This record gives sequence, C-alpha cells and structure tokens, in this order.
Amino acid sequence: MVSIKILGAGCKKCKTLEAKVRELATTNNIDAVVEKVTDLQEIVGYGIMMTPGLVINEQVKSYGIIPKDEQIINWLKEK
Repeated sequence: MVSIKILGAGCKKCKTLEAKVRELATTNNIDAVVEKVTDLQEIVGYGIMMTPGLVINEQVKSYGIIPKDEQIINWLKEK
C-alpha cells in the first residue's frame, strides 16, 4: 500500500493536487491511502516552504507545484 500525504492548508492548488492524486490512484488501480496534512508544524517538518507538498511513502516528491500526471503515476508505482 502506498502512503500519500498532501501538505497544505487548503489553497486551490492543494485541493487540485489532492483531487488529482486520488483520481490517478483510483484509475490506475494503485492501493493507496491519501492523507491531507494541514498542520503547519508538520508541514515544516518535511522541510518544504511552499505548498502544495506531495509526500509519497514519507519521501517528499514535490512542493510548490502540481506535477504532471505521468510523473505522479511514476512516483506511485515506485517500489
């Protein structure tokens, strides 16, 4: 199972990234748990200064942008 965290307080980009990740995981049959992290201290703990942040299996994959679908799928399929 893939652990996914979307880091952000709820801005438009954060909501867009969350929806995109959920959709990609579902349509690609990836067993994943998606968690929305809004706590500022926890977000800063990942070392990012811009949201949205995307953390997959406790590794920061991106921040400050919404990655392309293909890139997200590749990250989700990494072992």
